[in-house]
Amino acid sequence: MEPWVFGVEPLEQTTAIADRLRRLTGMLLAAEDDDPALDRLVAALDEVEAALAANLPDDLEPRVGAAAGRAGRVYLDHGRDIGAYNPSFPEYDLTVDGPRATGTVTFPIAYEGPPGLVHGGFLALFADCIAQHHNCEVGVAGKTVSLAIRYRRPAPLLTTLTVVAERRAEDGRIHSIIRLLDGDHLLCEAEVEAVAGERTAMPAVSPRRGAP
Repeated sequence: MEPWVFGVEPLEQTTAIADRLRRLTGMLLAAEDDDPALDRLVAALDEVEAALAANLPDDLEPRVGAAAGRAGRVYLDHGRDIGAYNPSFPEYDLTVDGPRATGTVTFPIAYEGPPGLVHGGFLALFADCIAQHHNCEVGVAGKTVSLAIRYRRPAPLLTTLTVVAERRAEDGRIHSIIRLLDGDHLLCEAEVEAVAGERTAMPAVSPRRGAP
């Protein structure tokens, strides 16, 4: 079955900037002293913000469904690899093999909660991203209806962790189990349930306008 895609791809510039913003956030959080480079950054960000604001639509509702023909904003595909273009989401690698998927993730300082550890909320976000990525790759996906997570051990920052996902679809629902491990140690386990959507029922999504 073809992968499930809903939305458009991000701009190359968006992807290039996302990782830099994520790394820079970690550096800012680790900074010990004021730095003249940060004053220059503030000025540059103010300039970029003003330029981008002048080119954004006044209506920031996404051009999806009934709003697809309006002058809103473009909607990017949230089915997979959201962290590649949105620094608020974690980056990870995932290989899908039918009902099972495996991969790795390294959480940077930007996702810190307790000292040296990943904030539990980001672990829940990560689990939902993995479940939806898995579902989209096998071609049957839908909205998350429940997520339950059990924390077993603290998840360390700046450490390559392993993720294992297993899914089954029945009675119009998709049930996923997401496990995050540090070596042989289980850090957390999430159960995610989603609706098994129908492609024919998907609302229209407006393509990006103008040159990409």
